[in-house]
Amino acid sequence: MKAGVVVYGEDKPGIICEVSGVLAKHGMNIIDIEQRVFHGFFVMFIVAEFQNIDLNEVERELECAGRSKGVKVELILLESKEGGEEGKGEEDGKNLYVLTVIGEDRVGIVHAITSILYQLGINVERTTLTARDRLITIEFLVDLRKSDEDLLRKRLKEEVENEGLDVVIQPYELFKRNKRLIVFDMDSTLVDAEVIDELAKAAGVEEEVKKLTEKAMKGEIDFKDALKERVRLLKGLPVEVLERIYGQIKLTEGAKELIKSLKESGYKVALVSGGFTYFTDRLKEELGLDYAFGNELEIEDGKLTGRIKGRIIDAEEKARIIEELARKEGISKENVVAVGDGANDRIMIENAGLGIAFNAKKVLKEVADGTLSKDHLIGLAGVLGLNLERRKRD
Repeated sequence: MKAGVVVYGEDKPGIICEVSGVLAKHGMNIIDIEQRVFHGFFVMFIVAEFQNIDLNEVERELECAGRSKGVKVELILLESKEGGEEGKGEEDGKNLYVLTVIGEDRVGIVHAITSILYQLGINVERTTLTARDRLITIEFLVDLRKSDEDLLRKRLKEEVENEGLDVVIQPYELFKRNKRLIVFDMDSTLVDAEVIDELAKAAGVEEEVKKLTEKAMKGEIDFKDALKERVRLLKGLPVEVLERIYGQIKLTEGAKELIKSLKESGYKVALVSGGFTYFTDRLKEELGLDYAFGNELEIEDGKLTGRIKGRIIDAEEKARIIEELARKEGISKENVVAVGDGANDRIMIENAGLGIAFNAKKVLKEVADGTLSKDHLIGLAGVLGLNLERRKRD
């Protein structure tokens, strides 16, 4: 048989020791436990197996142990489930997904999301909320019906985004994997700019280049052709201008903190960009990235020639580079995370175990596992389960 133990009250040292000591005394085997402290408030749930014991006596001793620590303790008899393993959301017949919602903290977010889930007939198995500065991350373990899974995922993304929130949906089995390689695009992803547009502004061809960039981002024209044409327009630009522009470029808010946390968590971090090595190489050094790839601008006599040297990194090449990195590091596709914002990132987003459309166009959102808005890059830490110190932004 099984019993549940619920403990709650002001957090103090020794609570777990006291409660578990009573269970051990009566030969009750703990098979599941979850405990957290919320703003100084202690909450713990325990499931324990037992045979031939006096539950009334156990309950009295648990209440006594609770009083000694100033907390409430309740004992509940649980009905045993037949024909399947219990615990942690892995029951037979369920189709479990992890839904992570990210947004600016405001009253009513939990109600809004749970209302959507209720209306779609989706059962919530577990909920975890983390508030960090002005950003809130809510993680739901949900059971999607297998019969219309794709439709439910699509509806979920649409409904949550309509609330002005970001959402990432991952199959539970993939969520549990230890993801080990993360790949970022550069322009408008890791840095808050389209570098080629800044170069064009300095060269006096801003409008021409901007139009080509926009069409390429939307997938309306071939990326290689658009890139060659844009670079041709930069002919004659002095190298000193590139150095000045790099000094002016700002990282996307939260990027430096996120990458630091990724590195501390054991991730290999790569920058794979359709931008230029002049900038990707410097970012690699500045942020301590493991890998950086970009297109190499040809330079002669200190000026751009209007040509690109070597292979051009387009959508297909990005995907190939990621496959090469994964093989080199011995990492499976399911353990790769890809983050990008435009059509040039589509293949890497589709092929990754977890694909995130960041501040992205519709063409990318449609194939991504989830979306993040421009100010929410740090929210990726919550999606990946990284531990970040709670601290104010610079």
